[in-house]
Amino acid sequence: MLVAGFACGPLAANCYLLATSEGAGCVIVDPGQDALEPITAALRRHRLTPDGVLLTHGHFDHVTSAAAFGVPVWLHEADRDLPPEPITFTPLEAGTMTVAELAITVDHTPGHTPGSVVLRLESGEGGKLALTGDTVFAGSVGRGDADELRNSLRATVMTLPGDTVLLPGHGPATTIGAERTANPYFGEVTR
Repeated sequence: MLVAGFACGPLAANCYLLATSEGAGCVIVDPGQDALEPITAALRRHRLTPDGVLLTHGHFDHVTSAAAFGVPVWLHEADRDLPPEPITFTPLEAGTMTVAELAITVDHTPGHTPGSVVLRLESGEGGKLALTGDTVFAGSVGRGDADELRNSLRATVMTLPGDTVLLPGHGPATTIGAERTANPYFGEVTR
């Protein structure tokens, strides 16, 4: 599996391109502010064709460039009113979907926003990925409704295998195992 990620815009929101391989269709996750140029460069470099855009939540720093690619855009219905400009989207629901020949499991994880989701994939090599948006960061969690966030962490994120690589909406990648050990917010959830 090909995963290309980079930070964009003044808030350094992470955008990711996911594909089965170079020269294939791809999914763009969270194309936010100032993302058009680096996405276009990555598409060209890896010879990728966008098949869809998935949004982990509706905040402007994650959605601003979502409509630029002329492909379907998925966003959880609960975040419909959060994007700063109207975006035509298909409601993103919990379950498994296939885009660009990638099987993606969508977990609804309200807390940071009412419509926050975590996107999970397995690579052909057996690796596990979870794109967490602003639900979980390396060493932290997103702000929002603290009770809902705790419930989402407990029910979904903390149940992932320890070797699952977390690709957050801001900051560096981490693993669920590292976060169970070092993330102070995970300790609060288990108390």
